[in-house]
Amino acid sequence: MATIAQTATTTLGTVPVDPVTLDLIENGLRNARQEMDEVLFRTALSPGIREQHDEFPLIADPAGKMVVGQFGLSIPDFLAGFAGEIGEGDVLLTSDPYACGAAISHANDWLVVVPIFHEGHLVGWSSMFGHMSDVGGKTPSSMPTDATTIYEEGVVIPPFKLYRAGQLNDDALRIILNQVRVPDWNRADLNGLVAACRTAGRRVQEMCTRFGTETYLSALDNLLDRNYHAMKALLHMVFEEGRTLSFTDYICDDGVGFGPYELVLSLTRTGDVVHLDFTGSSPQAVGPINYYINENLIRMFFGIYMITVADPQILWNDGFYPLVEVTIPERSFWKPEHPAALNARNHGIGRVFDLFGGLLGQTNPALLNAAGFSSSPHFMYSGRYSGGDRAGEWFQLYSIGFGGIPGRPLGDGPDGHSLWPSFTNIPCEFLESYYPLRIEAWETIPDTGGAGLHRGGNGVDVAYRFLEAGTITIHDDRWLTYPWGVNGGTPGARGRKVLERADGATVVLPSKCDGVAVAAGDLLHFITWGGGGWGDPLEREPELVALEVRRGLVSAAGAQRFGVVLADDGAVDDAATASLRDRLRDGRGELPVFDRGPELEEILARCEEETGLPAPKRPVWT
Repeated sequence: MATIAQTATTTLGTVPVDPVTLDLIENGLRNARQEMDEVLFRTALSPGIREQHDEFPLIADPAGKMVVGQFGLSIPDFLAGFAGEIGEGDVLLTSDPYACGAAISHANDWLVVVPIFHEGHLVGWSSMFGHMSDVGGKTPSSMPTDATTIYEEGVVIPPFKLYRAGQLNDDALRIILNQVRVPDWNRADLNGLVAACRTAGRRVQEMCTRFGTETYLSALDNLLDRNYHAMKALLHMVFEEGRTLSFTDYICDDGVGFGPYELVLSLTRTGDVVHLDFTGSSPQAVGPINYYINENLIRMFFGIYMITVADPQILWNDGFYPLVEVTIPERSFWKPEHPAALNARNHGIGRVFDLFGGLLGQTNPALLNAAGFSSSPHFMYSGRYSGGDRAGEWFQLYSIGFGGIPGRPLGDGPDGHSLWPSFTNIPCEFLESYYPLRIEAWETIPDTGGAGLHRGGNGVDVAYRFLEAGTITIHDDRWLTYPWGVNGGTPGARGRKVLERADGATVVLPSKCDGVAVAAGDLLHFITWGGGGWGDPLEREPELVALEVRRGLVSAAGAQRFGVVLADDGAVDDAATASLRDRLRDGRGELPVFDRGPELEEILARCEEETGLPAPKRPVWT
């Protein structure tokens, strides 16, 4: 356990904080957190961080409790795994999930933690992790889909001091960078993480100087306490005392032939406290999809979901943690044993939010979201230029795909969007300027969003034309199970990956594969899945359906999923629409709260016929 070298001899107490000062400090923290992002984006070189913003910052109080951040991490778990004294000017680094209590969840995430001191007192922490596009290992981008241990996934950095009292450990950094394929990217991205954390530290020190250290720290306590009481009220409003809710979703496969993996979450409120229990989930995966997650991150995700649904303006933080108990079985999908592979944990991260949605919606279906683009699928392409001025030069791309956001109580799900609100797409012009690629299509796919009063967002087809021979890696999911619809809404379409060879052959690729050789002229269709629909499709405004047909978001045939018939000129045929809707209503029963599509056994039986891929084998505990 880390110890803190504080030089101050005075003791800080708690003081009252007036509302205006509290508001100024709260917004100062919000701005500092945003400034961390901007510093990193202007410093990083890898497109995954610079263009797509695959990074997560936070600012914490002296105990490591997050006061402001973005889907952050657990500083207390990191500190519990760090042996040694931490003092002013130190910068800590790790990429080992098993050494920091899963404060991060795979070796591609490099985590920087910086203590913030003011006048000899520890006044907080700034921290940030970013996904490095490559950390070595047996495949470019360090995400082998057939990995069964973390040792295959690249360099794993134990917690250590990258800077000691402001002095860089050059030897350690050289050893680390010697393991990766594009060290300039890693160095720049790491420098950006450090600079962002130091920037946040300066802003905190400025607030301590302006308002006084005791006032600043007391304001943090107030912000955490406010969050505690807001969550306490929410839990009483949403969850019935003593009632246990349970929901199940799936990860389709693990990349080495096993699946689907069953993810079970149960919730019970007893008094003020909610208990989240993952018992019943599948065992840890053979392949690299395990999502090693600690209890504090589960609390964080739960709080984010609750507060975002109830009041997005609330500054969510760690203050409510005492209200949430968490049980995660050992050797399960959620808590694998070392040295289980972890590189493809992105599917589990997203599916947590579908699980929360399925749970919370049972208490009030009117607030229920459908299942949506609950992952951040990866596409990677690498090789060497074959000729010209760049002959022999290495190129390497890591990018994140977008898909359909679920239909929601307040409206349609956006088409072709990221799971994470802050992620942005890599512009096609950037890809074509820096890589031997042509983007021949980047378009939403009509009818892939589930039908509903509020339509699920459509998936997208990104068509990559390769101009150089190389290899590609794909990490995706929802190719087997469907993103479910709710309150009468129908499921969204599944994703698929199709490689059209330059010689005319067509190959259906698995959702998780690496080392796939491509030749110049080959075309990959990276097709993502849609979001489930919300509410009765027959209640959707016919004119809106007709507008979406004109915009290419729904096909004329697909309009009939909403009971809408269009004339030859594209206008709504009112009489035919009314007749069709009457027939559809008469032919159906009670609308289900959840529509998952066919039963799982039927999906498995028809897998190869429908997808072109063999059905995975069901995982078992050993």
